[in-house]
Amino acid sequence: MLDVTKLEANYEESIILNNVNLQVSKGQVVCLLGRNGVGKTTFLKSIMGLVRTPKGSIKFNGREIIAEPTYFRARQGISYVPQGRDIFPQLSVQENLLLGLEALGGKGSIDETVYDLFPVLKTMLQRKGGDLSGGQQQQLAIARALVAKPKLLILDEPTEGIQPSVIQEIGRVIKQLRQAEGLTILIVEQYLDFAVEVSDYYYVMEKGRIEAKGFTREINKEEIQKLLAI
Repeated sequence: MLDVTKLEANYEESIILNNVNLQVSKGQVVCLLGRNGVGKTTFLKSIMGLVRTPKGSIKFNGREIIAEPTYFRARQGISYVPQGRDIFPQLSVQENLLLGLEALGGKGSIDETVYDLFPVLKTMLQRKGGDLSGGQQQQLAIARALVAKPKLLILDEPTEGIQPSVIQEIGRVIKQLRQAEGLTILIVEQYLDFAVEVSDYYYVMEKGRIEAKGFTREINKEEIQKLLAI
């Protein structure tokens, strides 16, 4: 579904990603691991067309999208939940969810299944997004992305700053989306145990390059932890 090859990304004169290759197959959950500052978020922004990518290829469902604008990528079925969630604090929960329909050209309605996944949101529809806890805001951000009925869901650090009970809830939702819906998911994460629990395949990034990869069921956690702790 997603095929990234020989990707380079930069900010002005600084090269952040160098010859990155990463694939995500349909129905798969893939986790990109790495310490802070190694280029993981830049990689996700590259997929969405939010940073300059002078070299390489980004194919989605067999179509080259590296030169396409962000809105085109969203309308092709890529939903992105950025680090920090980026919900609108002055809008209600319901209004935030309705914004998810913009990827569909503003058409359609909120699928009730998002409330099955995140029941707490249905009890807070009129509450302002800024009044929610960090964990509730993360659930809202993921639900807003799902409103667009994506083919590929991208999550940047979904466990960051979240209490353990909500981390478990988000893990449950990810596994349910894969198993019941067949949704393809790409996650950037530092929390190794979470990544191992929810993903099928992993990559480890260091200094803008992929340094390790493999099936999660075969992962050597001690070796990977060394890469994350350098």
